[in-house]
Amino acid sequence: MIKQIFVNLPVKNLKKTINFFTKLGFKFNPKFTNNDATCMIIGKNMFAMLLVEKVFKTFIKKNISDAKKNTEVLVSLSVISRKKVDEILNKAINSGGKESRKPQDHGWMYVRCFDDLDGHIWEIFFMDESKMPKEMKDKK
Repeated sequence: MIKQIFVNLPVKNLKKTINFFTKLGFKFNPKFTNNDATCMIIGKNMFAMLLVEKVFKTFIKKNISDAKKNTEVLVSLSVISRKKVDEILNKAINSGGKESRKPQDHGWMYVRCFDDLDGHIWEIFFMDESKMPKEMKDKK
């Protein structure tokens, strides 16, 4: 069974990226941080390795996608409330990110997305399964 997840993302400017995510409330593991990479702590056993492009390139054979033009991954993070969704999105926008699309409110699920400084899309959502429509609950 999987015990941890590490999402690896290329970044152009590590210092600016760390500053951006620090403003959103994220912490970093100094044990895995240097001039070329950092380990952003997302939650228990959930991490994002933010790697300068030259280092990221050493792990792959393909070209690095330009996340401002193409989307290869959508990082979705579940939070504890609708208020927390808005709080994170507002911090992202005020820190140089941009909202990727209009908020989606399904009653039982509320979703907002932002592009980080490198164009990676982060989807922040709150879900209350007790309010999920019956037809969806029956599919479980």
